[in-house]
Amino acid sequence: MSSYSELIKNFERVRSYMREFYVYGLKSREEYDKKSARSYDDERRRLESWLGDHMGFVRTAEGKSVFISIDSRSSFRNPLYKAWKSKSFTDGDITLHFILMDLLQDGQPHLLAQLMEGVDARLAEFEDPMVFDESTVRKKLKEYCALGLVESTRSGKRSLYRKTELWLEEESWRDAVHFFSEVAPCGVIGSFIEDRWVKKGAHFGFKHHYITSAMDSDVLALLFLAMQKHCAVTVTCDSRHLRTQERLVPLRVLIGVQNGRQHLVAYHTKTDSFRAYRIDYLSEVVLEQTVPRFEELRAELAALRPGMWGVSMPKDRYDRQSTERVEMILRVEQGEEHIVSRLEREKRVGLVERLDQHRYRFTAEVYDAGEMIPWLRTFICRIEDIRFSNSLTERRFKKDIEQMYRLYGIGGEQEDARKEAERDI
Repeated sequence: MSSYSELIKNFERVRSYMREFYVYGLKSREEYDKKSARSYDDERRRLESWLGDHMGFVRTAEGKSVFISIDSRSSFRNPLYKAWKSKSFTDGDITLHFILMDLLQDGQPHLLAQLMEGVDARLAEFEDPMVFDESTVRKKLKEYCALGLVESTRSGKRSLYRKTELWLEEESWRDAVHFFSEVAPCGVIGSFIEDRWVKKGAHFGFKHHYITSAMDSDVLALLFLAMQKHCAVTVTCDSRHLRTQERLVPLRVLIGVQNGRQHLVAYHTKTDSFRAYRIDYLSEVVLEQTVPRFEELRAELAALRPGMWGVSMPKDRYDRQSTERVEMILRVEQGEEHIVSRLEREKRVGLVERLDQHRYRFTAEVYDAGEMIPWLRTFICRIEDIRFSNSLTERRFKKDIEQMYRLYGIGGEQEDARKEAERDI
């Protein structure tokens, strides 16, 4: 339970503020214009109560800057999961919860009437007892059944309720659960399981720890459920400049290994095309009817994968030939075999060929060569030659190199002279 008492019920608000404050960069009270200054202060205090141990402060001429600061050498668990472990309860909610859990603790099945008698008996000890009717208790039990805390069976026309046995063999599952909680989609589930155990030292540390996906766990869980049931969904897509409602058939979730960003690849029913959506831009997922063509659409998407470097796909889902070619020659010196290993490990849909003792050729046919540029830049000091079938992408890549040269004062005068000569002509 969070130390901040004003807890909220709508997690989408928490998600929005976390994104605005800590993912896109903390805004000052004056910069944040979506809500009132009072709302800003309330939400900032709430988030600080969860993340206080993982926040850093820097004072500049403009004032104090706040940011999330996590040292992966000493912090082995995602701190953003704390947001999921804070929930608001009324006095009645919390009172009924503990009484029911106590009554069901023996693991035996109980009739609703028996539970009602137990609730009344425990409340009778108070001078001014609360009163719960049968409908309220039945609804609470139904809620717990949906959560898996209680299971219900039928005895004739009557329902019997018993507490679910939640069992995990601690030692054999600990490492697997911890690894899952930090790297898997919806890893917050593993974090909840870990909370049931006595805290011990973690065996896993992460050099690249992508923690912000924790905020998208509810959206991701609903999308996985829709895929499991082969359902379409209606979802709100909220980028920084536009808010739209889309009807989609979710097919795959792709997670970038370089930045941890999660994308939903879905069939857009209105445009009859495949599209990719950043999951942190999605909210308000509503499951709709089953889609008979689900497996057919997923097979079509699978046929496009050999041309996908990232999440870009052809605008026409039937056009699988409109690819762009990238060819790069790398020089690898003696003792740099790790470069070849990395090339083989990270080539994705590309092909690596050895030309001679020190030169290797990498080629790829992809739908959007622009997606490859950040990765290609990491080989700049070893590139002997590089060619793109898309001339715009090639000029963009080479312009980036020219700007880098100018930044370090390399070749700037020659480049200025060349441009001046072109203007004179």
